[in-house]
Amino acid sequence: MTDFDNGFDETDRTLLRQLQEDARTSNADLARRVDLSPSGLQKRLRKLEDAGIIQRYTAILDREAIGYDMLCFVHITLQRHKLDSVTNFRDTVQQLPEVLECHHVTGEYDYLLKIIVRNRKHLESFLMNKLTPIPAIDKLRTSIALREIKSTTDIPL
Repeated sequence: MTDFDNGFDETDRTLLRQLQEDARTSNADLARRVDLSPSGLQKRLRKLEDAGIIQRYTAILDREAIGYDMLCFVHITLQRHKLDSVTNFRDTVQQLPEVLECHHVTGEYDYLLKIIVRNRKHLESFLMNKLTPIPAIDKLRTSIALREIKSTTDIPL
C-alpha cells in the first residue's frame, strides 16, 4: 500500500471526499467537481484503487429499516492463544453474518465484535448457538447500544 501523503495531492483528497459523500455520483459530474477530464478522472481512480486507498464501492443500509433493531458489542477473551485456536476463532467469526466488525484489541479482552441482531431472541440465539460453541472462547461480555450517537464510514482527509 502506498503512503497517502506521498504522491497524492489535493485533487486526490477532494476526489476521495466526494466519493465518501456519494459514490454514486456520475463520472462526468465527479470529473467536473474535481476539475479533471473524464480520462484524467479514470486515471486518478485507477491509481487510488491500485494503491489500495479505494478498497471497494458499496451501499450503506439503514439496519433498523431492514429489521436489525439491536446493535451490540461483544468483548471476548480466549482461553488459549495457540495459533490453531486463534485461527479457528478468526475463521469462524468471519463466517458469521451478524458480525459487522471484529477487532483484535489490547486490554482486558482479546477481541471486540460489533454485531447486529433483530431482537433479544436473536441475540440470545447468536450468543448461545454461534459464539459460545467456538472452542477457544473463555469469556463473553455483551453490551447493547441504547443509541448510536455517531456512525460514519468517512475518513477525515
